[in-house]
Amino acid sequence: MAPPTFMGLTGRPLSLAVSTVATTGFVLFGYDQGVMSGIITAPAFNNLFTATKNNSTMQGFVTAIYEIGCLFGAIFILIFGDIIGRRRAMMLGGATMIVGVIIQVTAQPGSTPLAQFIIGRVITGVGNGINTSTIPTYQAECSRTTNRGLLICIEGGVIAFGTLVAYWIDFAASYGPPNLTWRFPIAFQIVFALIVCIGMIWLPESPRWLLTRERYEEGEIVIAALRGLEIDDKETQLQKAIIMDSIKASGYGDSKATPIKAVFTNGKTQHFRRMLLGVSSQFMQQVGGCNAVIYYLPILFQSSIKQTHTMSLLLGGVNMVVYAIFATVSWFIIERAGRRKLFLWGTVGQGLSMVLTFSCLIPGTPGAAKGAAVGLFTYIASFGATWLPLPWLYPAEINPIKTRAKANALIGWGTYLFFAAVNACFIPVIYFFYPETANRSLEEIDIIFAKGYVENISYVKAARDLPFLGDEEVEQKAFEYGLITEITGNVKGSGVRRRVSDDDETLVMERGLEKGGKSGISTP
Repeated sequence: MAPPTFMGLTGRPLSLAVSTVATTGFVLFGYDQGVMSGIITAPAFNNLFTATKNNSTMQGFVTAIYEIGCLFGAIFILIFGDIIGRRRAMMLGGATMIVGVIIQVTAQPGSTPLAQFIIGRVITGVGNGINTSTIPTYQAECSRTTNRGLLICIEGGVIAFGTLVAYWIDFAASYGPPNLTWRFPIAFQIVFALIVCIGMIWLPESPRWLLTRERYEEGEIVIAALRGLEIDDKETQLQKAIIMDSIKASGYGDSKATPIKAVFTNGKTQHFRRMLLGVSSQFMQQVGGCNAVIYYLPILFQSSIKQTHTMSLLLGGVNMVVYAIFATVSWFIIERAGRRKLFLWGTVGQGLSMVLTFSCLIPGTPGAAKGAAVGLFTYIASFGATWLPLPWLYPAEINPIKTRAKANALIGWGTYLFFAAVNACFIPVIYFFYPETANRSLEEIDIIFAKGYVENISYVKAARDLPFLGDEEVEQKAFEYGLITEITGNVKGSGVRRRVSDDDETLVMERGLEKGGKSGISTP
């Protein structure tokens, strides 16, 4: 009897096909991670989505709202991943991303283009959350022990190649007509998503998922096909027995769908500890600064290092070349160096790079800013070689078969839950300590803090209680709260000389209020 086939392939060619489709899913992830960086400040994009023009807050919102979709996608897999299986989940993720992309690129002026674009970003994020929570598990469960680490490492590393492609497509499209500048880079994601969707139609389901669902004959067929063996071969039956023993050892061998509580158990299998190890690696990857460098690198070059938009895009593209090159380094050292050493080396490299960057930005000179650019380059090199692939590999390895899908989904949405919690912590600080400054002159803001100090009230309340003041009222309130010790004139059109309290650095300020008068600061 010949070995079973999928797509007409068996053994190594079939495993290669599985890895190719899985890897394409992560190329898509990397592409979507980098595509917004080159278009978020593009004139054509800002002219259609006017709220983003010269508004870094809205630019950040439009970019980051994608992560909300990723959160929902990961939660979906947490709940339904063990029910629908790896194969259908990946097809669903790819199809969802295609729908989201279509919604984004069809935004037109004259309606509500920004709202439509944001909805599309969220939907695309849902698809990505589904894929990134599923693909590492699928790859791990279809791989041999001897090459599992390398394959998943390559899978994580190609995120850099996706980002590289996105940066250079952004750069090339910037020379085209306005619609091409942003629509084509976003639409190009469909190519990768179609490869995932169509490829998974003919590729096999995870053998471990099939056996967990008690579909034993199908599981045997997939095991045999992936190894190029006959179904009755001893190695096929041995692999099946090993997987079944692992499922039984998890303590939920009679349950087709792993209950969420299984992830939070310890005992001999230590499910909870193993889940936390995987989750913490994803947490540290996200909070280490990678998103600031990857998403906003051209903006950092433009705003902090004072480069032109075109030069910022070019430097960002070069940095992504460095990113992709160093992402391949881990492929050759992952098994030799081990996971722990790469984690440690990468952390040291990233930390020193950030020290170099911030210290070179302090002087504010063009020469020093070049040193900051070097720091960003060395950061992305360190990240690409270590922290980029490892948090995808480590959780897929360290979690047992029965809880692997649940744990990986927790890693996905847990990361975003962490960011949600951090943002939630901002709310009471802003509510209780941030006074409103809209429509206030700088002098009025001085008075708000003086009022709060003198009356021993909240500065938020002081801002709320203080009415909007004219120039003469500003002088009166400043005198009332002790900001100035004397008013020598407050009639419109006359010169005003005021003495400021001793705890201010400026002791005397002269202000000419008459039309055409000169303003200046003098010291006693």
